[in-house]
Amino acid sequence: MNIQLGMVVLDVRDLDASIEFYRRLGLDLPDPFPDRRVCLFRMASGVSIVLLEDFSAANDPTWRRPTTNSYQMLLEFVADDETGVDERWFALTGAGHHGRKAPGRDGGIYSALVDDPDGNVLMISADPSARPDRDPPA
Repeated sequence: MNIQLGMVVLDVRDLDASIEFYRRLGLDLPDPFPDRRVCLFRMASGVSIVLLEDFSAANDPTWRRPTTNSYQMLLEFVADDETGVDERWFALTGAGHHGRKAPGRDGGIYSALVDDPDGNVLMISADPSARPDRDPPA
């Protein structure tokens, strides 16, 4: 059986602030659909990112937004090189977004960690092995 990740859905507090953040990251996000507050962007890798408001609460009465400064997942965005990591780090932290780890090399991978407006943690890396257009290691 072949199964692949097709979409990452982020339930956000403020759709406009999230769109601005991810555009600053370097994604060419479109404006939300005119008839509903949803932003859908398909990356070159084939994986789509969906930003929407209040989906979880509307569909799961037991859902509660995670508390501040806690996370169970990490989204990794792969830049072309270390300069790309640095540029995105400074664009995001310069706009007031919380930086968790400044750009640097840990375990051989050059990366930085930054929070999006909802506290989701993003790793921005220059890890060639993680690029979606490369074959996975054997």
